Amino acid sequence: MTDRDRLLARYRELVLGELPRRAREGRWVVTADHCFGRIVLDTVVGGRWYDVLDRRRSPAFAQLDDERLAAAVALAERILAEGDPLLRELDARSLAWRGKPAKRAS
Repeated sequence: MTDRDRLLARYRELVLGELPRRAREGRWVVTADHCFGRIVLDTVVGGRWYDVLDRRRSPAFAQLDDERLAAAVALAERILAEGDPLLRELDARSLAWRGKPAKRAS
């Protein structure tokens, strides 16, 4: 298994499994796997991911170069460690890039 294969596998584990599970348990602002994907991808590309990556080619994260893929995994690990406060900040920025308001604190 290559380093890239390991990063792709870890990204999937985090974004599709660990983060949504932790989010549901902790009642975080975001719980859906596709939302975690949006937030992580937007953050690593510095804007709406679909302005940088081909939205018709799935999965989008597999289109990241090695450097951005490593950054995406590191960010997902950081969200897992820091939880809802960091997630709220990143989600608000991602939504702002789309012209949408941030979610209200509950």
